[in-house]
Amino acid sequence: MKFKLRPILSEIKEFYQKPISPARFKEYISMLQGDSKDDLKLPIAGYNPMAKAHIIEKIEELEALNAEALMEEIINEFNENNVLSKEKTIEVVLNLADDLKGGWTNFYTSDYHSKFNLNALVNRNFCAPYFWSGEVFSTTIIQRRTKEFLNRTIYRLSNPNPTTLEDHVEQEIFVFMNTLNEEIKDKLLYDSIQAYYLENRNAEEYDLIFNFLYGDAASESLGYKKYGRFQKNGFEYAKFIAMNRKKRKSP
Repeated sequence: MKFKLRPILSEIKEFYQKPISPARFKEYISMLQGDSKDDLKLPIAGYNPMAKAHIIEKIEELEALNAEALMEEIINEFNENNVLSKEKTIEVVLNLADDLKGGWTNFYTSDYHSKFNLNALVNRNFCAPYFWSGEVFSTTIIQRRTKEFLNRTIYRLSNPNPTTLEDHVEQEIFVFMNTLNEEIKDKLLYDSIQAYYLENRNAEEYDLIFNFLYGDAASESLGYKKYGRFQKNGFEYAKFIAMNRKKRKSP
């Protein structure tokens, strides 16, 4: 198995230059599904088919940074540094989700979906790193985001879809162990969230898991139940655990 970039920015930019209309939406569905109504031809679900002109500007920002060339460099390096089966190729397709002006794209729920609901993609040999119209792009972000999604795909190939809080956190610990090289300071900030995690790691309630990962403000914005006001969210906690595990493994 190896990862291979499937360039999309030029094609999707041309698509967005067409007038917003039912015909454009129909073309998007054809790109997404091909001739089938229930399959996936191209993993572009993150794109808003009805996005306005600002999304072209964000695509051009990515192009100016040579985003797909940077992604290809990371992919090639990943293929070289990991022992992967040669039986199949996983296509990597950049997704630009419109959390800035996209009425149907909520950052938190879309971010959760992009990181944890991966079976449909992995089963079809796809990997879809998500970028956001509301963020400021940089070389560092492009490289790091690509590494993270490659590692999420690798993790999912040998692990089932996460159900418990622990399943979710362990996936992100794996990702951060393979993408971060930094020291986590202010250990005391993690004491309360660690106690809560250890007490609830077998929980399967979606709103509890979502709240742990994204915090009370995100839960409140969606009308979900709030569970606690921790100083760090669940992703920061996963980084903390990942860095401690790496430290213990170091000679």
